[in-house]
Parts: sequence; C-alpha cells; structure tokens
Amino acid sequence: MVAYLIEYLGMLLRWLHVIAGIAWVGSSFYFIWLDHSLDPPEPGSNSAREGVSGELWAIHGGGFYNPQKYAVAPARLPEKLHWFKWEAYTTWLSGTALLVVVYWMRAQSMMVDPSISSLTATQAVLLGMGSMAASWIVYDLLCRSPLGRHDGVLGAVVFGLLVLLAWALCRELGGRAAYIQVGASAGTIMAANVFFIIIPGQKRMVEAMRAGRAPNPLDGIRGKQRSVHNNYFTLPVVFMMLSNHYSATYGHPQAWAVLALISAAGILIRHFFNRRHFGVHSWPCLGAGVCILGFVAWWTAPHIQPLPPVAGPVNFDRVRGIVGQRCIVCHSAAPTFPGILAPPAGVILTTPDAIVQNSQRIYQQVVVTRIMPLGNVTKVTDEERAVVAAWVRAGASPQ
Repeated sequence: MVAYLIEYLGMLLRWLHVIAGIAWVGSSFYFIWLDHSLDPPEPGSNSAREGVSGELWAIHGGGFYNPQKYAVAPARLPEKLHWFKWEAYTTWLSGTALLVVVYWMRAQSMMVDPSISSLTATQAVLLGMGSMAASWIVYDLLCRSPLGRHDGVLGAVVFGLLVLLAWALCRELGGRAAYIQVGASAGTIMAANVFFIIIPGQKRMVEAMRAGRAPNPLDGIRGKQRSVHNNYFTLPVVFMMLSNHYSATYGHPQAWAVLALISAAGILIRHFFNRRHFGVHSWPCLGAGVCILGFVAWWTAPHIQPLPPVAGPVNFDRVRGIVGQRCIVCHSAAPTFPGILAPPAGVILTTPDAIVQNSQRIYQQVVVTRIMPLGNVTKVTDEERAVVAAWVRAGASPQ
C-alpha cells in the first residue's frame, strides 16, 4: 500500500509540474514575443506623453487588446497589479518534490550506477543537491560580475559551465539521473532568477512609486536580463525533463556531449523565434539547430555491440529463464529490488504473454542500448544478451 501511495503521489506531482511548467514557459514565450512586437507610440500622442515606450494592438478570442509598456513606470500606480511569479515557484517546487520522490528516495537504484562510480545512495543525493545550489551561486556571481554587462559572452560562459556540469555528473551518476540533475540545476537557476532578482526588483519599483520616488531603472534592466536568460533555458530544460524516455541519449557513451548538442540546438531554435518576433529572420540559427539535431540522430543511432555466438538451442524457455533471473526483480507487480516500488514504465514480465508482447522493448533496452538493467545490477552476461537477441530476431516465438 505504501508503494502504491508513493507512486500515486509521483503521478500527481508530475501532473502538477507539467501544468505549472506550461504556464511558466507560456508566459515567458508570450512576454518575449510581446516585448519584441511593440511599436513606439506616435509622437505627441497621449501614450507618448504618458511615458509609453511601446504598444501593440491584438485580437484574440473575439476581443481586442492593447498592451502597453512603459519606459520605466507609469505616472500613477494602478490599484490592481498582476504579478507573474507563482508559475515559476510552483514549477520548481513540484519539480523538486518529484525529484525527491522518484530519484532521491530511490537513489540506490535510480541514481547510482556501479559500472560508472562507487558512490553510495547518500553521496549521490548530496551530489544532486550540491549541483543545484552551486549552479545558482556561480551563475548569479557571473551575472553580477563585469561579465554580466556582455550578454553574448556571459551566455557562452554559462552554457560552457552547464556542459562541464553535465560531463562531471555523467562521470558519477547513471546517465538518466545525470540528465535530470542538470535539468534540475538549470531549473533552479530559472526559479531563483524570479525569486531573488526579478520579483524583488519589481517590489522595489512599486515601493518607490508608492513613496513618490522615481523607480530605479536598473531594477528593470536586471529583471529583463534574467527573464531573457530564463527564456533561453526553456527548451533545453524541457528536453532534460523528458529525456528519461529516450535511452539512446542518456545511454550513449558520450551522454554529456549528446546533452550539450541537443541543448545548443534548443538555444539556437529559441533564438531564431526570438529574433523573428523582433522582425529579423535568423535562418542560419534555425538551420544550425536542425543540423545539430540531425547529427545527434545519426550519432545516437543504435550500433549493437558484438555478441558472442549462442551455444545450444534458442527457445522461449531459455529466454524466460533469463528474464526471470535478471528482470523480474523489478518488472513484477510487487518488485523486490531495493528502491523500486513499482515496475519501471509499468512493464510487468511475469507471464509468457507479457514477455512476448514486450520482446521488442526487451531487445532495445537489453541488447541495443544496454540501459537495462540499470547499472547492470542483476549482472546480465553478454551470452544472455546474445540469447535474447537471437530469440527476437527469429520472431520471438512463445515456443
């Protein structure tokens, strides 16, 4: 019952995380588009005299809208002011809770890979926590340094440091956990930008207006910079959150480089759309992003490692014995492997029909990518992988 409740909690957290993430990413995309689509008001118009730096007319859902942006702030603070913050906070809180439930509470099976390093479960969790905290501290110090005045160079340095983090984590954790932890680190930077920089700056601007003072334009400049950074983080982070479904990426021998390339493609594609909203078509950026993704598809294509010849007959009973010895500890209705509370991906392999129905999945995970078992904790041999491969290639007969 406890295992079921934890699994159900994970489902609810994942649902909340996705909903909140859609709201946060959607508002980020919308406001960057809006900022790049504003036109200056006509000289001498009421908007120009009131300090409006840009405005836009739009139609949506049968209504007309006229959003305006002030160079610093309006002359009079409106009584009702909407704050965009809970989308970010809810996304980070739900995502971190999901990280705890799915990975940190099951660190021995979900994070530790004995074939990569000899970390204990506690060490793996501490490494994950430390990477999230250190990422924000280093990033924030860079933004506050003289480097923060050079957006292009700053962006390149931050990207390079995240790639270095991916390389380091892939040397200590299983690939799937490493990807998630890099995503959690980037997500922490994004949420901390909102909590520590953007919202406090906006509060100072509001307080200044209420006190009859002119707001400090630096608060707006800093907030805009961090907001733009968050916008460029979005596509790579969304991929990292989904990456556990694609073993060809995190299971690659150079998984950190695969992650770096996919992230770079996401940044280039995001830049194309940001520039397009501004009226500039940066086709080379889009082309480069698509080419990078094409290269990754070629680079991560399955290349089956040589397998030894199979001795003796290959039949279902032999395959069932391998599955029963190496897979059932996790892939059963009540897993017995420590830390596994429910069968991964809902796959149960306790009946002949289930083994046959999942034969292609078994072949992909056990023979092609060799992701399963995680860290090869049940010690599948190359001879056993060869038997599974021969059985599937012969048609995966239940006989």
